[in-house]
Amino acid sequence: MKRILAFFAFILVSAGLWAQQVVTSPDGRLKVTLSLSSAGEPMYAVSYDGVEAVAPSTLGLVGDFTDMSRGLSIIHTKADKVSDKYTIRTTKKSNIEYAANRVVTTYQNAQGYEMSIEMQVSDNNIAFRYSMPRKDNRGGIRVMKEATAFTFAETASSFLCPQAPPMSGWERTKPSYEEEYALDAPISHCSPQGTGFTFPCLFKSNDLWVLVGETGVDGYYCGSRLLDPKATANGYCYELGFPQPGENNGVGNAEPTFMFPGHTPWRTITVGKTLNPIVETTITWDVVKPRYEASQDYDYGKGTWSWILWQDGSINYDDQVKFIDLASAMGYKYTLVDNYWDTNIGKEGIERLARYARSKNVDLFLWYNSNGAWSDAPQGPRGKMDNIIARRDEMRWLKKIGVKGIKVDFFGGDKQQTIQQYEAILADANEFGIMVIFHGCTMPRGWERMYPNYVGSEAVLASENFFFNERDCKLEAVRTCTHPFIRNTLGCMEFGGCFMNRNISKDNKSRHPRYTTDVFEIATEILFQNPIQNVALAPNNLEDAPEVCLNFLRHVPTTWEETRLIEGYPGRYVALARKSGGRWYIAAVNAEEKARTLTLDLSQLEGIDLTSLHIIKGGNTPVEEPLKVKKGTVKVVINNNDGVVIY
Repeated sequence: MKRILAFFAFILVSAGLWAQQVVTSPDGRLKVTLSLSSAGEPMYAVSYDGVEAVAPSTLGLVGDFTDMSRGLSIIHTKADKVSDKYTIRTTKKSNIEYAANRVVTTYQNAQGYEMSIEMQVSDNNIAFRYSMPRKDNRGGIRVMKEATAFTFAETASSFLCPQAPPMSGWERTKPSYEEEYALDAPISHCSPQGTGFTFPCLFKSNDLWVLVGETGVDGYYCGSRLLDPKATANGYCYELGFPQPGENNGVGNAEPTFMFPGHTPWRTITVGKTLNPIVETTITWDVVKPRYEASQDYDYGKGTWSWILWQDGSINYDDQVKFIDLASAMGYKYTLVDNYWDTNIGKEGIERLARYARSKNVDLFLWYNSNGAWSDAPQGPRGKMDNIIARRDEMRWLKKIGVKGIKVDFFGGDKQQTIQQYEAILADANEFGIMVIFHGCTMPRGWERMYPNYVGSEAVLASENFFFNERDCKLEAVRTCTHPFIRNTLGCMEFGGCFMNRNISKDNKSRHPRYTTDVFEIATEILFQNPIQNVALAPNNLEDAPEVCLNFLRHVPTTWEETRLIEGYPGRYVALARKSGGRWYIAAVNAEEKARTLTLDLSQLEGIDLTSLHIIKGGNTPVEEPLKVKKGTVKVVINNNDGVVIY
């Protein structure tokens, strides 16, 4: 049998022992080849412009009562096209059109159970998932293992963040997606403790860039990871792994279950000859749908945050008033009151503080501990977000006093039970008109579109580490030049940075210095994407920070219409442009030891007015001046730990 469409070919060879299907992207450049091995194993391979991106790799599920990874035969195949057009305010792009070619292949094993693999291929992007119908009165399946794998050539390199062992780290709060990336590592590189790697995962193979992730993870499944690579005949294979059994203090299964009929989350692959498709991809939102309607229009913007510099001692009424006043002076919408407010300020004090904030046109976010009993973190409030009765009672009070958002910290891992807690917090909070930020948490997986009151996750070695460790300050530039290419590609990132203090301390004199320049710091407000940005300003900055920087920080937006990578390389340097309100904002920073000269092509930015641009430069003595652009390009020289901002 042979059936050929413009985007799909289906070929049977050798009396059904081998079956091959080819699905291409609308532009014809990205190709997925699906096959069935002689052992009845579903396989796939990916190429771009004829060059191998992912070598032949396995697919399939192994359930508690049946194996859908081998001994399969194809019983049905269907090809069609899918499209979507949607608007979203909390990601790197606001108006998105998605078009893909899709094939759904249904397999059957010797027991008669069926599994379908849905494969969607858009320009530069692939998304696939498994589904199973109900049979024999079985209500669902416990997935003991996924055969899903990603195999790369022996010459490839990786850019990966290791998963932490469960119940490790400070007060047994890990894993929290806060480990250090290994950049440009050999493809054979394994995680330090044999725990695999967190999503998203970036690879370079055969001069192609490949980003691997997942999306659509909700309470019907767990979050996954990639296990350490294994050498195979096709290269080095990274298998999909489920959470570690010890996560969440051992509570809950590591293996997920889903109801029949039902499906897994989507696995995603983004491929490009350059890093532009990686940085600009929207696949994580393209293939998911909202889980519920927003209860109101949520208002995004910047906020102040005392804890990042003044720490636990600042969580008192008088110091919070100072940071509310700072927010008001900067024109910011929010102040985040961090841990221990329940004992140091109390609910009556918070009610007074909320009234004072509103008098200054500022609203509050409040911090909560997610526990439960899955870590030893002592900070309060505890026991409010893990129980439905306590949680809804607390949120009822938050709505009554006008609190606009919560920051929930110290989650237990990626088990299905933990994902259900994320989802329950979000759903309840939406009912009461409350936005949610997660810290000490997992990577978001399509959540900006799925949950309209979701406004950010940390899931990164973030700004608090600059306070605790001088080494982290020394590495700030390297990490800043990493996150736009990996962590921030598939989900918003609540980093909480942009320090104007020259020393990472309350008095701006003691402890260790900041190693990046003032212009570098303000550039991160463009480089890091999150709709709520809690900025590491302190009240003294109104007097001691450069006015050029303060003025920029007053007006730089937090929501974007477009995102464009101009150029860069993970861990070395990056030049990135974002558009908001019809205006382009460009940031470039350098982590290399030597100064780097960049020739930025601004003509690629649609609608940019090249006659009205301004540049902020000058390191720690910043100046702002009009920018002259010749033939659509501008040349800038950026020193180590420095940057420029153009708008």
